This record gives sequence, C-alpha cells and structure tokens, in this order.
Amino acid sequence: HIDIQSNLSLNLLLGRFGATWTITLAVLMALLIVATVVGNALVLLAFVVDSSLRTQNNYFLLNLAISDFLVGAFCIPLYVPYVLTGRWAFGKSFCKLWLVIDYLLCTSSVFNIVLISYDRFLSVTRAVTYRAQQGNTKQAVLKMVVVWVLAFLLYGPAIISWEYVTGQSIIPDGECYAEFFYNWYFLMTASTLEFFTPFISVLFFNLSIYLNIQKRTKIRLDIFHEVQSQSFMEELEMSPEGKLSLKCCKWDQKEAAQTLDLPKIETQQAAANASQSVKDSQTSDSKSSGPYSGKSKSFNKRSYKHSASTMSLEKRMKMVSQSITQRFRLSRDKKVAKSLAVIVSIFGLCWAPYTLLMIIRAACHGHCIPDYWYETSFWLLWINSAVNPVLYPLCHYSFRRAFIKLLCPKNQLLTSSHSQPPV
Repeated sequence: HIDIQSNLSLNLLLGRFGATWTITLAVLMALLIVATVVGNALVLLAFVVDSSLRTQNNYFLLNLAISDFLVGAFCIPLYVPYVLTGRWAFGKSFCKLWLVIDYLLCTSSVFNIVLISYDRFLSVTRAVTYRAQQGNTKQAVLKMVVVWVLAFLLYGPAIISWEYVTGQSIIPDGECYAEFFYNWYFLMTASTLEFFTPFISVLFFNLSIYLNIQKRTKIRLDIFHEVQSQSFMEELEMSPEGKLSLKCCKWDQKEAAQTLDLPKIETQQAAANASQSVKDSQTSDSKSSGPYSGKSKSFNKRSYKHSASTMSLEKRMKMVSQSITQRFRLSRDKKVAKSLAVIVSIFGLCWAPYTLLMIIRAACHGHCIPDYWYETSFWLLWINSAVNPVLYPLCHYSFRRAFIKLLCPKNQLLTSSHSQPPV
C-alpha cells in the first residue's frame, strides 16, 4: 500500500509535465521566490536601518516593497505545487483566503506604482509645494492606507461573497480560482480599474515628467547661450580691437539710420547725448590733470589692462563651470527620461498580456486560449514584483548607500575611518 501511495504521489507530481520540465520549472520558480523575497526584504531593512530614507516619497516605495515581499513570501510558494501537479491540496477555505491575498497584493502593487509616478509628477511640476510637504509623513501614511483599502475593495468582496450571491459554486474539487473567472462583464470592469486606468495614468505622469524635463533643459540651454554671448560682447568692449569694431558698427548704424530717414528729433537727441558724454569725459580728464597726471594715466592704463584680463579670466572660468553644470544636467535628465521609459515599458509588458488574455478567456469561456499561455501571462505579474526593487529603490542613491551599508558593513567602516582625519 505504501508503494502504491508513493507511486500515485509521484505520478501526481509528474503528471502534468515530464520529469525534466518539472525539475526545471521548480528551480525557476524557486529562483523567482528568492529574488522577490531578498530584493524587497533589502528595501524594508534599508528603510528600518537608515532613518534618512524616511521621506514622503520613500514611504510609497516602502509600501510597494511590502506588497511585493508578501507576493514572494506567501502567494508564489503556495501556487508552485498547484501549477506543477495541477491539483490544489489545501482545501476550499484556504483557497479563498489565498485568492483574496493574491488579488489584494497584486492590485496594491499596481496602485503603488501609480502613486509613485504621481508623487514624482508632483515633485517635478510643483517642486516648491512638494518640498514643503516632505516632512508630512501622516499624509503619506494616509495615502498608503487608501491604496490597500481600494485594492481590497476591487476584488476582495467579490471573491468572498460571489458564490453566496449566485447561490452556487462553479469551482470543482482540487482546483482553485475565483468564482468570477468566466464572468466577462465583471472582469472587463475590474481590468479597467486594475490595469487600463493605472497604465494610462502612469503613462501620462511619466510623459508629463519627460516633457517638463525637456522644457526645462531647453530653457537652461537658451539662458546659457544668452549668458555666453553677453560675456563675449562685454569682453569685446574691453579690448581695443573690440572698441574699433564697435565704433564701426555704430558708424554703420548711423548710416543705416540716415538711409532709413529716421525722424530728426531722434537724431538730434542722439547728437545731444553724444555731446554731453564728450563734455563729461573732458571734465573728468581736466580733473585728472596735474603734476602727476602722466604717471596716473599710465598707472590707470596698466590697472585697466590688469583688471580687464582678470575679469576676462573670471568670465571664462564661469563659462566653463556653467558648461560643465549644463552637461551634467543634460546627462542626468536623459537618464531620468530613460528610467521613466523603462518603468512604463516593464509595467505594460508584465500586465498587458495577463489582462488581455483574461478578458478573451472569459469571453470564449476558456476554449480559445491555451492553458500554458494563460499560465505564462499569470507568472509575468509575479515577475513584476521581483523586478520592482531594481526599478524603483535601486535607482535612488540613498537606497544604494543603505544597501551597501547592509551588505558590506566592513567597507562602510573602512570608508568612515579613512574619511576621519588622523589624530
């Protein structure tokens, strides 16, 4: 009897796939569990250890890490034997609990991504107001709670009460899925709220951030070119060649004014201003004349040349520093734009196949979509939970520093000891 039972259990384990495929899939699923749990656990530990991370925008990253960590620690491990054997072995009550938690965590993960994108949108478009509210952690916690409540209300009540409302259960023994699995109208409504609306929102927020960055970059470039041309003109005015060229330019302007028949009043006013400036210069020259006038004139010339060269050097240094700053900002803005594009692309790639296949499967009652395609799209949702710690916290320097502190404490001690001056 023991041999028969062991053979039955072995056949049950290897009944859905062959031995090679079962082992391969089991290893891949185990790696996904480890990656999801470890990646999100690092985010949680970093938030606990490093108090400088406790800002409003990082609280939303914490909320995302909590939901993704529970996906890896609870949802995936219970689903692995079910997908390998094709049979749910934990009973109907636990199946319902697992479904509630799984739908809750996946939906809250999506809503948290929307919240993070919205928070970044505010930090770029309303920077002053956003900085003033950075210390308001109560508002951040309230938003986190709202995310969990909305995520539960979307699927939780339907999973719990569907069979009582309809008066019967359609789930056979040994299987575990929601009662509304083939209800097209409910799934279409829920998918709109769970994927389509969040995806459009994330796309809108990130596109707005990109356009805002592009606009600010263009303004910075225009200001930089304006300052550069202005400093060039000032330097040109200081040099003797520049004075000569400016005089020529003024003479050309005078000829142009005469050819264009400018009003006599304007020309008379310009002549009066010029004569007044000549008188002022003569007065200043007469004041400077005296026994030491020659020496003072030569000294003034030398000091003027020295000050002109000093000012020219300072302006060149300022232009170089502005150029470096401008290049740094441009490269940083390009990196931000690339990271935003990656975030939107991965979110759409992980969620779109499952949502579309789920709607099509419900419409044709499961007859037009092969099971392996649906299973693959289902696993993409959980892969998103493993990728999120790389996409969001690891892009922040503060989180990377906290991860180094957690993973390499010796390096942190060496760095701090080298940074201290010798006694």
